[in-house]
Amino acid sequence: MSNQPQILIVEDEKEIAQILKSSLEEIGLKSLDFSDGKMALDYIQGTDLKSIELFILDRMLPSTNGLEICKFIRMYKATQKIPVLMLTALSTPEQIVEGLDAGADDYITKPFDLPIFQARVRSLLRRGQRNQKENPNESKKILKHKELTIDLDQCKTWIKEEHIELTLSEFKLLSCFMMNPGKVLTRNQLVEYIQDGPVHVTDRTIDTHVFGLRKKLGTYSNVIETIRGVGYRVINEE
Repeated sequence: MSNQPQILIVEDEKEIAQILKSSLEEIGLKSLDFSDGKMALDYIQGTDLKSIELFILDRMLPSTNGLEICKFIRMYKATQKIPVLMLTALSTPEQIVEGLDAGADDYITKPFDLPIFQARVRSLLRRGQRNQKENPNESKKILKHKELTIDLDQCKTWIKEEHIELTLSEFKLLSCFMMNPGKVLTRNQLVEYIQDGPVHVTDRTIDTHVFGLRKKLGTYSNVIETIRGVGYRVINEE
């Protein structure tokens, strides 16, 4: 049981926190919860976090809100690679983008469906376990998604054995997607990733590059999923 992943929940509504804990227990996962943002931050900074494999954060919290906690998790060395699921009643595209830009890996809006919540948790745990197994000093040179392959060193892309010619911006976008399978990437995050020197990249430019990328991927274009009002992601093949 010592190797069992543990989930840290930060949710100030006791009823919802209990629902989350019970739902996690149904799929064999342990959890601990905090109702206050500052108390959660104090725990994160003062505890050995080896058993923590996922954070679930509400946005509206006493003392310190979920956005600030998420930003801290991404800055704090001990937690940088631990996935974050944001659970929030703030459901506009702009509010969701704020959460993702703060560093959340995924989000669920309230009210939510418990089987979907459980599926998102399992997906994030798989991603976190893969991150832990990877040597941070060795970057992946070859990325694969079913029959799609990209070589980061040579900046080349293939579907099956067919080489696909991409612009540098299209290749950077595809690389970013495939390094984060299943993760929703906002347009702001994608702008930062492909921005290069004096070239000014905008949200609209990202949409144009994604359109061009999909066109070149042909029948494989549906691997890139549009999250309306938020951004894009590559569908996780698992």
